[in-house]
Amino acid sequence: MTSTAFTRDERGARDRSLSPRARGLLLCSTAMFDSRDETEILHRAMAQVAALGPGRAEAGYLVVGGALTRCHDDGAAGADGIAAAALDERVRELGGRDGPVRLPGQAWGWAYALREPGGLRGQLVVSSGVPPSEDDRFWLTVLARQTAAALAGAAAHRRERERAAELRRARAEQQAVRERLESSRSDLEHERGVLDTLHRAALHGDGEAGIAEALHKITGFAAGVEDRFGNPRAWAGPGRPDPYPRPDPARHEELLRDTARGGRPVRVRERLLAVAAPQGEVLGALFLVDPEERADERARLALGHATASLALELAHQRSLAEVELRLRRDLVEDLLAGTDDASAYARAQALGHDLHGPHYVVAVRWAERAADASFAAAVDRSAAAVGLRSLLARRSGVVVLVADGRPAGDDLHAALSREAGTPGGAVGVGARCDSPGEIPRSYREALRALEVRRRSPTAYGTTFFEDLGLYRILRAGNDYQEVDGFVREWLGPLLDYDSAHRTDLVPTLSQYFDCGGNYSRTAAALVVHRSTLRYRLQRIREISGSDLTNVETRLNLQVATRVWKIMRTCPD
Repeated sequence: MTSTAFTRDERGARDRSLSPRARGLLLCSTAMFDSRDETEILHRAMAQVAALGPGRAEAGYLVVGGALTRCHDDGAAGADGIAAAALDERVRELGGRDGPVRLPGQAWGWAYALREPGGLRGQLVVSSGVPPSEDDRFWLTVLARQTAAALAGAAAHRRERERAAELRRARAEQQAVRERLESSRSDLEHERGVLDTLHRAALHGDGEAGIAEALHKITGFAAGVEDRFGNPRAWAGPGRPDPYPRPDPARHEELLRDTARGGRPVRVRERLLAVAAPQGEVLGALFLVDPEERADERARLALGHATASLALELAHQRSLAEVELRLRRDLVEDLLAGTDDASAYARAQALGHDLHGPHYVVAVRWAERAADASFAAAVDRSAAAVGLRSLLARRSGVVVLVADGRPAGDDLHAALSREAGTPGGAVGVGARCDSPGEIPRSYREALRALEVRRRSPTAYGTTFFEDLGLYRILRAGNDYQEVDGFVREWLGPLLDYDSAHRTDLVPTLSQYFDCGGNYSRTAAALVVHRSTLRYRLQRIREISGSDLTNVETRLNLQVATRVWKIMRTCPD
């Protein structure tokens, strides 16, 4: 019995009969054809170059996205910088053909096209210090062909894997479509029942209570409606808490905003919560009580439809409330302009606001927000979130609040920053007023505090008129001629000298006053030597003609430097 297959011994004898180069190339080819990774195949081919003759592999390229791309991590001794760019350009010029290349310090260089019937697979650049023999070039050509064939095989395997993966995905998608089709009829019937129930509740005019009752009937879970502050508006089903819990205002406001942005119900402890936010404005919330997390997708769907009905109901209520809002704005305008106390008390009481007791006028301006209705609503929500009951109006790009309490520190600014999504705004607060007749004065003070804050180095935050101190000399508005004249009168020569000679005499004088006239502290703050400070103060005396030992002169100079520090930070 005969066979054309070689035994292991016969193969071993055959391999031993080969030359070292042939044997090495055979082993390399076997490894390349066993590999499924094109980069690995190219690396193996480049490593084999040195074993075939006097040359070495300079660079290897693979076709990626239709273009030849250098394998930078090949570990070969290749040129870099300008030489590498020139080599890349030469390889592109060859256009997938074999051809010579010039390489620094090498007598011979050649680019072998790794091409097979299916097309170009890459390029192998080889160099040598001496021109290779015909035999050497023969073996390099064989290596290039073997490499191209191995790359073609790896590409074919990759395409086969991709097709197999695509086929699996297609089968999975078909199965998913069949499953969706099988369940769609039942889901549509359920959704139709949900909509019919909610429609009947709307026809009966039961409002929020009817929506909660319909949702309870559909899902079997207790359902509730809250306003945007967390106050209960309706409840259907068992388990209504008594007393009803009150959430933290700031955290609750943030929760509703985040939920509205997500557009889907979210779980909050034992509740499944959805937000009614027509046109992006949060008006209220609807929830299912589900402590055991049994609510399925159908319950979530019912909650979504009920929330849409609630949004329509609340939007209708909102339109009615806008009439009251206009009345409030008219009242605030009259309060800011000045009106008699008796009329103000009566009108405020009709709108549900008690003007008796201390009030504060708050002025708000935001750098990136116009003082439109949307921003005014954001200010109103922020004030409510920090516990302020207020009347609101818009005036000359500023939102004005007449609040029943003094804002706590920077709380209002922080709440509005969260609401607006940016801290880029200023809040001014006037002094306390104990009757409506004092509101115009508090309004002017709030505007002054707002402007001082906006013109200060830290233009964003809250400023209270009571804390302005010396800065009260700055009047609200843009007329600063008198203040500028005062600064020029006392600091003019020094300012001109600083401008002409690029010196720092005015900042030095300002720091000197800030440090109470203490030489050591002033020198340390300015990071100069005491002798330098003494020289500057002497120049200040000479240029300004002012006697720094005179009490009245020192006072005027100190006031002028304080005002100068504010004026130099004023925006254009």
